[in-house]
Amino acid sequence: MRNRLQGRTAAAMVVALVAVVTLAGFFRILLPFGATFPFKAALCFAVVGAIAGSRIDTRNHPFARFGPANQVTTARAVFVALIAGAIGEVDDPAIAAAAAAGAIAVTVMDGVDGWMARRAGMSSAFGARFDMEIDALLILVLSILAWTFGKAGAWVILSGLLRYAFVAAGWVWGWMERPLEPSRRRQTICVVQIIALIAVIEPFVTQPLSAFIAAIALVVLAGSFVVDTRWLVLQA
Repeated sequence: MRNRLQGRTAAAMVVALVAVVTLAGFFRILLPFGATFPFKAALCFAVVGAIAGSRIDTRNHPFARFGPANQVTTARAVFVALIAGAIGEVDDPAIAAAAAAGAIAVTVMDGVDGWMARRAGMSSAFGARFDMEIDALLILVLSILAWTFGKAGAWVILSGLLRYAFVAAGWVWGWMERPLEPSRRRQTICVVQIIALIAVIEPFVTQPLSAFIAAIALVVLAGSFVVDTRWLVLQA
């Protein structure tokens, strides 16, 4: 069953990669993207797909099928890859608006995958982690765009790096790798962070308001990580 699952996962990722390249080519016709835009978007998704394909197995996803919920998360990853492709492009209002619209689509789709997993009876540790990693990647991409679009200083990228720093800390201190209890606060702050960064990159939101919004969102996010770190320290 493991080989069948990985084969179906690989097939889903290949189809999604084709979708990324196709959509990137389409958006190049509509928007002032450069020639490297499709390559950047495809590379981003290829990395996501390769990691997802290497991590899924019957221990964290005890089903032979990849599942409809993971297909939705993969579709979210397609949009995130396209948004990531906008990094390094010209600071054009149309591109910024398109990136914000794509991020809104990814956010709206969030929660659908969890609902579909429960409905199909295919909830899994892999699916939950896959969904969380796409959220984390979206925050990182949006924070980089906020900086490159001149909406805030380079410090805004901390919004996207905090989660990865938290994970890296677990490689140094084993107690940091302990699983956290489910938290509505953590989920809410993640959504608030994404919405704030979407607002920041919107063309009609300019300095200093954009930097103020980004700063408040970063402080709230950092506070959430402090709460989780304190809990882990107390459990050590």
